[in-house]
Amino acid sequence: MKNYVKIFDTTLRDGEQSPGATMTSAEKLEVARSLARLGVDIIEAGFPAASPDDLEAVRRIAVEVGNPPIGADPASTRVPVIAGLARATRSDIAKAWEAVKSAAHPRIHTFLATSEIHMQHKLNMTRAQVLEKIGEMVAYASSLCPDVEFSPEDAGRSEPEFLYLALGEAIRAGATTLNIPDTVGYTTPDEFGALIAGVLANTPGMHAGITVSVHTHDDLGLATANALAGIRAGARQAEVTINGIGERAGNTSLEEVVMALKTRHPVFGLETSIDTTQISRVSKLVSNYTGIVVQPNKAIVGANAFAHEAGIHQDGMLKNNQTYEIMRPEDVGVSQTRLVLGKHSGRHALRARLAEMGHALDEVELDQAFARFKELADRKKHITDLDLEALMADEFYQPLSLYVLDGLQVTCGTMGLPTATLRLRGPDGKIHTRAEIGTGPVDAAYRAVNAIINTPNTLLEFNIHAITEGIDALGEVTVRVQAKNGAQTMDAQKEQLFSRIYGGHGADTDIIVASVKAYINALNKLIIAQNEAPREEYGVMLG
Repeated sequence: MKNYVKIFDTTLRDGEQSPGATMTSAEKLEVARSLARLGVDIIEAGFPAASPDDLEAVRRIAVEVGNPPIGADPASTRVPVIAGLARATRSDIAKAWEAVKSAAHPRIHTFLATSEIHMQHKLNMTRAQVLEKIGEMVAYASSLCPDVEFSPEDAGRSEPEFLYLALGEAIRAGATTLNIPDTVGYTTPDEFGALIAGVLANTPGMHAGITVSVHTHDDLGLATANALAGIRAGARQAEVTINGIGERAGNTSLEEVVMALKTRHPVFGLETSIDTTQISRVSKLVSNYTGIVVQPNKAIVGANAFAHEAGIHQDGMLKNNQTYEIMRPEDVGVSQTRLVLGKHSGRHALRARLAEMGHALDEVELDQAFARFKELADRKKHITDLDLEALMADEFYQPLSLYVLDGLQVTCGTMGLPTATLRLRGPDGKIHTRAEIGTGPVDAAYRAVNAIINTPNTLLEFNIHAITEGIDALGEVTVRVQAKNGAQTMDAQKEQLFSRIYGGHGADTDIIVASVKAYINALNKLIIAQNEAPREEYGVMLG
């Protein structure tokens, strides 16, 4: 459809390349399920050749998210395309196909650089060699999968005439989608719009069955503007991430592109399949899993996106919301709880509300959630949707737990030394207890955790905020840690392992408890990574 824009979400691939955003397989699966409920057309589930774990994560998403539920009518059930990224090599493409082939609608996404700087300094290939490689690898991918996407990496800095030839070669070899990435966020909207128009007008073999896509980065703060310029010029697929996470300054954010198309529909005249009321929830989920906090003034999903403090603005809002709001908070899922939940609410009410929010729980999981809900309700008068999201993330969507908080007591104030007494349950089921003194209660608790777990690390970031208003608000903490290397020398693989950043999340009405949960969460991820074979890292990849 000419007036329809496909939304290609790469949160699980390009978004995960953001330092510290690494997710476990279970977390990736839950994000993929949320993206499917959100209504995205294509989910780029990962880079299967990166590691056996990545391949398995993509394969599981292809099976569980890329197919209709058991018993559902395949003809009437909408499921997303599941894509896997592959460099232009036979081994990468074969692994991508192995990972996505179980999906109802699989896609192989392969790429090769076309800018002079990349061809000369990274690939060490001539133009003729690049064209030959594109034809050979896209043809191989097409022999495995009917849906193949090709991306000329660093297209934003590529010479247009050569870019047209490269894309024409991809079409000839069987590519069905041509993605134009501004890999380093270099172009301006006028330039990028002209580039897309040129691709549509001048690429050999271009026809109505080819989808032209945009993939823009935010190095100059122009990612969304460039994506929209490309769409106005005729692109009909937008590659985006939740919260705009990604390499360096990040990617075009799904929420900004989708809400721009919706809010300015008279200008664009274009549609998407996104259920925008799910945006806020998915944003929060991704933030919790990656440990990357959404900045308060972030468009659409930031805490201040629908907040008004200036007197003039407040006066206008009281008279008519449209004076200062160009979209309704409810349109992106920022609204009050429709069903008031509290200590007297039952299992049925909780199940119904969680189902409305997109959480389908079996009986065992419901029992767990209900127990946590009742515990929270005893300390809090009313439970909001945000409280429930934090509870779900804290209870179900943490990584495999090696160490679990079993008890915590702290003393602090001006009359004595801040002390934390901590009890952890270890991987072997044994209880470990430790008391430590620190500069404050959190420092003392973290010292006790370190004494028990004994995994050298550096705490890079500690963020704390209240999820809701009021003195009984649920507190949420996110941390980011990095392994500390005590060795003088190490091989390249180990050095890469120690350079990774791990995020952790915790929520509780007691903010010290939330802080310890977040720290233990991050350290569990670090320990798991150190006990697995180091993941193979690749040089400059598609942005």
